[in-house]
Amino acid sequence: MVFLKTHRRRKDGKEHRYYSLVESRRTSRGPQHRTVAYLGELNSSSEAGWRRAVSVFNGEGRETQLELFASGSPGVPSGERVAQVLVDQVSWRRARDFGEVFLAQHLWHLLGLDALLSSLLPSGDEEVGWDVMAFILCAARLIEPSSELAIEESFYPRTALDDLTGVVEEKVNKDRLYRALDHLGPHKSAIEAHLKSRLGTLFGEPFDLLLYDLTSSYFEGSGANNPAAMRGYSRDGRPQCVQIVIGLVVTRGGLPLGYEVFAGNRADASTLEEIMDKMESLYGRASRIWVFDRGIASEENLERLRARGGLYLVGTPRTLLRKVEQRLLDEDWKQVREGIEVTLVPAPDGGSDTFVLCRSADRKRKEAAIQARFETRFEEGLQRLCAAVASRRLKRRDEVFQRLGRLKQACARVARAYRIEVEGDGDSLTVSWSKDAAEADFQRHRQGAYLLRTNLSGTSEQELWTMYMQLSDAEAAFRTLKQDLSIRPIHHQLERRVEAHVLVCFIAYAMYRTLDRLAQQRLGCSARKVLAAMASIKSGDILLPLVDGRHLALRRVSRPDSHPAEILDRLHLKLPERLGLDTLLEATCSTDLRPTTATPEPRINNLRRT
Repeated sequence: MVFLKTHRRRKDGKEHRYYSLVESRRTSRGPQHRTVAYLGELNSSSEAGWRRAVSVFNGEGRETQLELFASGSPGVPSGERVAQVLVDQVSWRRARDFGEVFLAQHLWHLLGLDALLSSLLPSGDEEVGWDVMAFILCAARLIEPSSELAIEESFYPRTALDDLTGVVEEKVNKDRLYRALDHLGPHKSAIEAHLKSRLGTLFGEPFDLLLYDLTSSYFEGSGANNPAAMRGYSRDGRPQCVQIVIGLVVTRGGLPLGYEVFAGNRADASTLEEIMDKMESLYGRASRIWVFDRGIASEENLERLRARGGLYLVGTPRTLLRKVEQRLLDEDWKQVREGIEVTLVPAPDGGSDTFVLCRSADRKRKEAAIQARFETRFEEGLQRLCAAVASRRLKRRDEVFQRLGRLKQACARVARAYRIEVEGDGDSLTVSWSKDAAEADFQRHRQGAYLLRTNLSGTSEQELWTMYMQLSDAEAAFRTLKQDLSIRPIHHQLERRVEAHVLVCFIAYAMYRTLDRLAQQRLGCSARKVLAAMASIKSGDILLPLVDGRHLALRRVSRPDSHPAEILDRLHLKLPERLGLDTLLEATCSTDLRPTTATPEPRINNLRRT
């Protein structure tokens, strides 16, 4: 291939340009240039003529030898290095997901987790810092929850995390990720305390209200090496699997404060004292209000709270509704919002606590439909039982009671409203039933109603109801952990790895809630929509084929469309212009590009952009 080569020389304070005709040839030692002729100074028309002649000589139908930045063009200072590029052969390779991991790194720095973990995690002779590996684990959990093996084989190679962390792909493997879990787990309390302090600083979140709730997470596998993996009440609908129980404390805005992992068969009510001790050890004993549902609100727990001088607002067992049955018929209700009514009622068992009776129209319609379905199922079962007895297909009294027991168990919600008589045995066996009108009326009045209990004073029933409804923030936290961050199922078998897995999910949840709060404040959308929009931003290498047979690799980040650009602007984020150093690559064939053995020329990194 023949091309024009430009030479510059300053003489008498003026820059002169001289041209030579050069041939580029491939040799065993690599590309070599041979000067064919010196052309001296050329005016613009002569230069254009020579370029057309070169194009014809190279057998091309149109000119392909172009300069990336034309010599002597405006804005290119004297002495600045330029590159001659074959435009038709410019390509793009090594496309990587950049936007999401860039955002995850920003959240990591915003929460101060980089500085915290670099001080907490040990540093020694390891090739990759454990704090960096912890970031990789949490970023993957936030963006695409998966196993450590999937991070190694799929997630890390397709993202730009190697450019952001400086860790090459070969150094990220499941064994190193497992060891990172082992190093991270022992620092759970320090991480919880740091996040509470940092989130309070970022958002000015008050910590006067503690919302506490529990959920379960089941195992894939036997969990034989984990004493906490037990069968119990499964909130995941997987009673056949062993599980752990997770108790989570969040603020009224859903920001995480702390959590504990319990055995899978642990009763809800038995966990409160342990979680209260934890909160007091982390944040001190203060006048905070505990909010939790009726599964935790045992009399023993309420007595423990009162003994500590604690305040509470809790749900009560549905059996207490029977003691305030008459108030369900009263007209003295206050509407706190559309479809929601509340009223104060006397304490059913005496005492100084305040009870608030609440009624929801939407909840009433839902419960009425459920009750109607169970009533139909129960009555159809009774009719089949009576028909079997009448036709003498069923003659034994004990068999009748067995079938009744199974029927009542399946329809326990409505069974109390029916009176069933079984008389005689054998050929004289008869079964009859009727509906208890009083009990049926109570069940209808109870639909949509629930009772709250508190030892707070000077607070209106409207405020109490609003405060209790914030418990839904804790339930929303569990939905995020399960649906968006995939805390379940658990594939780890060792107890310490399971606890570290939950800790990674907790940190990722703190990152998610931080992003969600920023997105709500500045964009009016959710964290998931922000992450989805950022997924369109990629990074990759622009390969510029040079006329000497080499390639110039420019690692760049794509410019975002209008929506991601607006998100970046509102979050006060600026994408980097470039990643790493621009590199010269030598090609031995069209599909084999490798860096030259020599250090890339530093002036290449200073190519001017127009």
